[in-house]
Amino acid sequence: MSTSNILQVPFRRTHATQLSDAIKVQIGNKFDQHPDLFTRDLEIVDQLRKDAVNALEPHSSGIKKLQAYAAQLVWLGGKFPVDMGANFTWYPSLGYDTNRSHTENNIRFELANVLFNLAAMYSQIGLASNRATQDGLKSAANSFCFAAGVFHHLKENVIPDMKTAPPEDMDTVTLEALEALMLAQAQECFWQKAVKDGMKDAIIAKLAAKVSDLYSDANEWSLKTNNIRSEWIHHMNAKHHHFAAAAQYRAACDCLEKRKYGEEVARLRDSLNCVNIAMNESKWVSKLVLADLNGLKNRVSEDFKRAEKDNDTIYLIPEPPKSELRPLDRASMVQSRVPKEVSNSQEMLGEKSELGKPLFSKLVPYAVHVAASIYSDRRDRLVNNTIIAELDALTLRIHELLSSLNLPGSLQALEKPLGLPPALASHADEVRQFGGVHRLHSTIADTEKLKSNNRALYQEGIDLLRTEASEDEAARRKYGTDRWARPAGSEAGKKLYDQISAIDGWLKAADTTDRTVLNRLRENESLIRLLGGSNRDLEDYVPSSRRATMTAKVEREANALRATLNEVSRLESRRRKKVEALRVKVKEDDVQPELRAESNKLEREFPMMPIQASQFESLFDERLKMYDVDQSSLKTEEREQDVLLQRVKDANQSFQNAKRGDSSSKEREEALQNLENAYTAYKEIMKNLEVGRKFYNDLSGITMKFRDECRSFFAQRRSEASNLESDVSDALAGLQLQQTTQASLLQERAAEAASRRGSVQPHPPEDAIPAPIPQRVSAQPPPVANVQSPVHAVPANQTWNENMPIVFGGGSGAAQGKAAQTWDPSKGLQFAKK
Repeated sequence: MSTSNILQVPFRRTHATQLSDAIKVQIGNKFDQHPDLFTRDLEIVDQLRKDAVNALEPHSSGIKKLQAYAAQLVWLGGKFPVDMGANFTWYPSLGYDTNRSHTENNIRFELANVLFNLAAMYSQIGLASNRATQDGLKSAANSFCFAAGVFHHLKENVIPDMKTAPPEDMDTVTLEALEALMLAQAQECFWQKAVKDGMKDAIIAKLAAKVSDLYSDANEWSLKTNNIRSEWIHHMNAKHHHFAAAAQYRAACDCLEKRKYGEEVARLRDSLNCVNIAMNESKWVSKLVLADLNGLKNRVSEDFKRAEKDNDTIYLIPEPPKSELRPLDRASMVQSRVPKEVSNSQEMLGEKSELGKPLFSKLVPYAVHVAASIYSDRRDRLVNNTIIAELDALTLRIHELLSSLNLPGSLQALEKPLGLPPALASHADEVRQFGGVHRLHSTIADTEKLKSNNRALYQEGIDLLRTEASEDEAARRKYGTDRWARPAGSEAGKKLYDQISAIDGWLKAADTTDRTVLNRLRENESLIRLLGGSNRDLEDYVPSSRRATMTAKVEREANALRATLNEVSRLESRRRKKVEALRVKVKEDDVQPELRAESNKLEREFPMMPIQASQFESLFDERLKMYDVDQSSLKTEEREQDVLLQRVKDANQSFQNAKRGDSSSKEREEALQNLENAYTAYKEIMKNLEVGRKFYNDLSGITMKFRDECRSFFAQRRSEASNLESDVSDALAGLQLQQTTQASLLQERAAEAASRRGSVQPHPPEDAIPAPIPQRVSAQPPPVANVQSPVHAVPANQTWNENMPIVFGGGSGAAQGKAAQTWDPSKGLQFAKK
């Protein structure tokens, strides 16, 4: 029972927990940064918790400690998942079972408990204030309003975001009761201050009426929950009627001042009734509350006697019934006030703030890493598939056209009929520098290893899923679908099974591409090998043509064609530089700073909302606009190329027309053109092999993750199957035992029934007594004592058992003859005497 006339909320208790351990694991598993980078922050967060949970004395320093830790918990809630791996254990402080702990792996559960203790701290500071002074009353009222505000914030903003059921003494009804109680006690402080200040009775009556209402609200909420002790409920009920009486008393004093004597008597009568109702709680309230009630009762009783006597003897004004009394007005001086350190905690975190700097501020949330990966994938698809792929397609069109026109082979054969053309020699040097055919086969071998590794990982996952499915099906056939009622693996692991077709499709598509590349290599391998050989081998392959004398027209057309081909070469060179510049642009495109800035903004605006990658979509769209200029240049590039290729066609046509009839360099043209085509094929194969190797490298991460998830799924399903099989086996064993027991009982009952039937049928005696023939007796039967029944001789003192026949024995003086006698019904019955 409380020793004060107001109540305080007790603190919740907890165990020591190293929050830093869970944070280390989270950083190590979910982030790209090492936990050692945050050693100081880890020490601070543990110290903050230690200070907060040990702040159990009503002092302002405890408020700062609780606020600082709560602010950091809100901040951490935006960086780490709710179930961060720390098990927080707290004990309730209300109700009847305060020794039953509640443990949750939930950082918001920890925040809820810390804020509850903050509200309790405000309530205890309010109780500890010196309410005998004006300043003490103001301080107490403020503390109770802050306590109510924290309870309100807890109810509206924290508990709904816990994602789990709240603790029993932090449900909505209990928090409503506590908020109303704190507001009632704050209003009581203003009433007490008004009394001390000697304010008018009408004002004091309004204040007291509001106090009564708030206590009534608190009492009504308390009756709806099992977490408020009966002592508190009696206290609040007593307070409700106490202040209802005080309000009517002050209203009566106001009526006396206004000479409303009849209404004065009515209000004093109602005040006395309210006091008497409150006195019914005298067994359960504190001595101070009872003393307040007795003091009010004495005062109201004296005034009621005086007022009733004066009115009956002097004023003679009729006393109105209670139903006609005007309801008292209310003057509310309180409201739930949430401290700014709680409502705006994230804005107040800083280097010089009392709440301290935000911990782990340099730790990039996991969602930011995911968002950066999504942006990189989207950017790479845009650049590679939309821009670079289009440019490569345009370049391929150039090579296809030149190959179809036997360019530049036909022109080189005419310009240099002997030896190797400079362009061909340059291409051969480039092939040698890249490693020639050996480089191609080495790359293919490396790619095959990656491919085999991917297939092995994929196949391992498939085998695990098949094994799990077969084991599940075998158990289902063994125990039946009724007992083996868990879903099949294809349903339980639908995401895994969906990945099967996706990965299989990627591997099949890659196989098709690989075969195309190998066929291309086989078609050109001999010529590529020739290009990677010596110049002497090339000279032997390229036949020399007789030096023909070029006419002025042929020379003019040849120069025009050469100039056009040089423009094509410059176009390709410019395009290669453009692609390289675009790749550098992509490489320098670091979205991390903007993501971190946006993440920090979101963390401050929505501290309890976890950061998700989808929240950065607008940032992605805005940032990808930097590649719009590259996309728009594709159309210009295509138009310029079309014009240039048409000029190539026209110049080649004019060149062919000018040298028509000259077949001296035909073989040389074909050889040079074949080598030129082989060089182009070599570059395409190299590019395709690099793309393939990158594809299989990227795919290995997917297949490895698939394999690991299949392992986890397989282990989980096998564990579930083992537990389920154990349960089913126990159930079957119990059923079998029950059936065995039933069968055994049935056998015992059958044997017992058979035994009973055997005992009822006597063994046939040596001299059987014939069954009596029923016949009507004409005379009155003689007395029973005159009847003797024929019996067999039975040994004296022999105990009858169930295997013996039932016989009637004669008296002690009767004859013990063995001859059978027939009973005569007319002679009656006679029982033997012992």
